[in-house]
Amino acid sequence: MKLEQNDSSLIFSTTSIPDVFFTEYLSQANGDYIKVYLYIYFLSKYNKDVKINDLSKKLEMPLKTIQDAIKYWEDDGLLIRKNQGFIVANLQEIELNKLYKPKITISASDMQKVAENKYRAKAIDTINNEFFQGIMSPSWFGDIDLWFKKYAFDEEVMIALFRYCFNKSALHRSYVATVAEAWYKNKIKTFNDLDLYFQKEEKVKTIENSIKKKLRLSRNLSIYEEAYVEKWNITYGYNMEIIDIALKKTAGKFNLSFEYIDKLISDWHERGLKTPEEINKHLENQKSKPVQTKDNSNKNSSANYSQRQYKDLNSLYSNI
Repeated sequence: MKLEQNDSSLIFSTTSIPDVFFTEYLSQANGDYIKVYLYIYFLSKYNKDVKINDLSKKLEMPLKTIQDAIKYWEDDGLLIRKNQGFIVANLQEIELNKLYKPKITISASDMQKVAENKYRAKAIDTINNEFFQGIMSPSWFGDIDLWFKKYAFDEEVMIALFRYCFNKSALHRSYVATVAEAWYKNKIKTFNDLDLYFQKEEKVKTIENSIKKKLRLSRNLSIYEEAYVEKWNITYGYNMEIIDIALKKTAGKFNLSFEYIDKLISDWHERGLKTPEEINKHLENQKSKPVQTKDNSNKNSSANYSQRQYKDLNSLYSNI
């Protein structure tokens, strides 16, 4: 016997989506993927046997988009693959498991200390109200507790961490964790540490913009080029005035290379040159040095020639 559902019943039915979908998953997925998930979630109530081709036609999406969306939600754990078809995972159960996993690594005494710390509790409350409109997912509380413990940030730094990611429109758990790790590696613990770090970053960014302007680059610097600039400014302590001397040495070069500029600047640093005056004096001295040559006779040829011999490669870069 085949039973069919009366379509008019759809008028009175509802599909309830747990709030954690909106707090944990909505902002990270693109619109097409969300559309596919919501429709699959809706169909799962009726245990429908739906083919991917049917989804493609119903949602008016390319088949590739449907497949990518299913793969995305499967990787996220919201769809569980079976021998035939998928199971729509229980979102609340997923978040409950996330909530209890951090407690495995935090002792009861540690949790009690966090609860008793009114400043930390106030910081978490500020994060919840300012960036999550007061409906922060419970799993975030466990993450914040762990980050306090792992990175030893003070409360102002933790709030600044979420504000930084919020302003970047990237308030995703993976991104927040990545920024937190970067701050930790830069020895940031207090708000004063963070302020000094931002000042250094601002100086580097200003130098990067000056370099782009002087080299007439219409693109942004790559992450590798940015790493060079950071090394010149933060590690070597060179300002734009010194970097500009190296840039002038690239004038007329057909193939501009940051590696070449780095060799020049690194050579100056290795020589202990710290000021523009010292560097310019060094360059003048290098120009005045005679170039050493050595005559070589070729017994198999009637022509004699002189071959340049370089004994100091650092001098070679200085003279280019």
